[in-house]
Order: sequence, then C-alpha cells, then structure tokens
Amino acid sequence: MKIVVDIGHPSQAHFFKHFIKEMQKKGHQVLITVSDKDIAIDLLRSFGFDFVNLGSYGKSLLKKATNVLNMDIKMLKAVSNVKPDIFLGFGSVRAAHAAWILRKPCIIFDGDNFTYPYYKWFASTICTFSGFYKKGKKVVSVLGYKELAYLHPKWFNTSQPADVTKKPISILRFTSRAFHDLGKKVFDNDFKIKLANELSKYSDVYISSEALLPDELEKYRLKIKLEDMHTFLSGANLLVTDSGTMTTEAAMLGIPVIRCNSFIGQGELGIFKELENKYGMIFSFKDAETALKKAVELAQTPDSRIEWEKKRKYLIQQKIDVTSFMVWFVEQYPRSIDAAEDYYNCSLK
Repeated sequence: MKIVVDIGHPSQAHFFKHFIKEMQKKGHQVLITVSDKDIAIDLLRSFGFDFVNLGSYGKSLLKKATNVLNMDIKMLKAVSNVKPDIFLGFGSVRAAHAAWILRKPCIIFDGDNFTYPYYKWFASTICTFSGFYKKGKKVVSVLGYKELAYLHPKWFNTSQPADVTKKPISILRFTSRAFHDLGKKVFDNDFKIKLANELSKYSDVYISSEALLPDELEKYRLKIKLEDMHTFLSGANLLVTDSGTMTTEAAMLGIPVIRCNSFIGQGELGIFKELENKYGMIFSFKDAETALKKAVELAQTPDSRIEWEKKRKYLIQQKIDVTSFMVWFVEQYPRSIDAAEDYYNCSLK
C-alpha cells in the first residue's frame, strides 16, 4: 500500500511516528509531507524519517488564508510520482483536498473542531478522539486521545513517581499564540517571572517556551534535545502551562497539570472537561493568581505523583492503544469503518 501521511504541527510528528514505523515494517510505502511549522521538521529528522517539505502557510491569518491554494498545489506536486492509495492527516485541509482531486480515500484524524469546516466535504472518513463534538456518517469515534498514539505504555515508558525525599521538578510551558487564539490572553512576562520565582522556593524549575523569554528567566530555560521532551516531562512533579497539547501529554504521563489562559470555559474541548472532571488529572483556571496559588499547593505536595500514577493507570484501562488501532484501521479500510466498535471491545478485554 502507498500511503501519504501529512504533518502540519510538531505534535502530529509524534502522533504519526510509530504508525509510520509500523507500516514500513509491514512493507507499506509511506510518503511524509510536512509544513515548515515550529519544530516539526527537526522532529522528523530526529526520528530518521525522509520527508517532503511543503514550506510554510505564513504567520499571519491573512497569509495562512491566501496560501491554502498554494499549499494544495505543492501537496499535489509532492505526491504526483507516488500514485498513493490513501491519504492520512491530522485535521489536514490540504491532504483532504489533494485526495479528493485525485479521487483517492482520505482518513483525517482530529481532536478539535478548528479545521473541520474546511476538510469535512473532501475527507472520506474522519476519526475523532474523545471530546470531539461533531457527528455524522463520515465520523468514527475513537476510544482514546491522540496523545495515546505515542504516550501509551506500549510505546512509551514513563518515569517512576519521583522519590519524595528529592526536590520536586516543576516545568513551565509557555506557548506562542496560534491562529485560532487571536484576541485571547496567555501569561504575560511579569506573571511568568512571578510564577517561576515562587515555584523555585519549593522545586527545581525548568521553562520550555515558544515565546521569547525575559532575561530574568533565561536561567530556568530547559536545554534538552527536542526528542527528549516527553522523557523529561515524565519525571516531573508538576506542569504549569498555557498550552493545550502539553496539558494532555502530561496527563497521559501521570503529571499534575495547572492549565491557565483566558479562553478556558469558552467552547472548551471535551478532552479537557474529561481529564478534569472524570479523571481529576488537570486543573483549569482563567485567573492567573488562582492558578499560581494551586501550583504552589501542588509543589508542596511531594507525593502527588504517586496519586496521579493511580489516576493514569485507571485512565489507560479505559482507553485503547491508538497507534495499534491506526495500523489496523488503515490496513482493513474501508471494512474497518463498521468494525471499529468490535475492535474496541476486544482491545479492552
């Protein structure tokens, strides 16, 4: 089988990496196309993958909109010599467009609704994760989270809960705003400084940031290889972040999470509601000072990781190994559409 896997964000490189390796082991030919977005290309290189760089949509909303057709054309050129049997993407508009033009099936995985209106008419099947609200004849609900494609115990060994006699580790993750975050506030520099200095009283503090850091925070900057981030995160005692992706990643690893930004509660994705209300893995706050108070409380609770490890194991028991599902679903497609429920029942026995 000739498969095109399109990647538009660093988290998608992680999402597809084990699927790609497994399909290649089985003798399938996989062509990877990728946007020049943040560290996505660097991650693919670190995984040892060959890929076609399609370039960037641009940084402004206007450029992103005007470059849609241009990126579609680049996508079509990239696959022209491959004659693919199927396209895969995560919320990928261009993969759906290219597949539709070439009259090939396209499976889109998705965990939110941001690009859904732009690919829904062109995708053949939409595999959605817990918390995705849209339903329809094209939609197959997946009993898991996208992060379980690479952080499920089959694919990733978490660090053991930290020794409570050692100083805890707090990780602060600051993002830059994505196109769908326009007009929404994240942490300002004054609060970042206050947060780091306060938590440093109770823990070793490390900062991972897409945004520029003020000089006062450079001493906290995390300096590790890109591909080692999840390993380092799995050994932490606390994550404080304005990032949605790292919130769910930390939860899959059994790390207490404080999530704070101004748009919490506004069209909140179901995954965050589930992780907070059903599993008790995360705490979400709109107010930064309230988030700081809770973060300090957790930083002073050295055995919190032991409690969160129990929560993680309970969650894993109720969700599937997403990568194994993807391999099965693609190899058995389209028969797998109607057999998904049976697959879940067998996987959870």
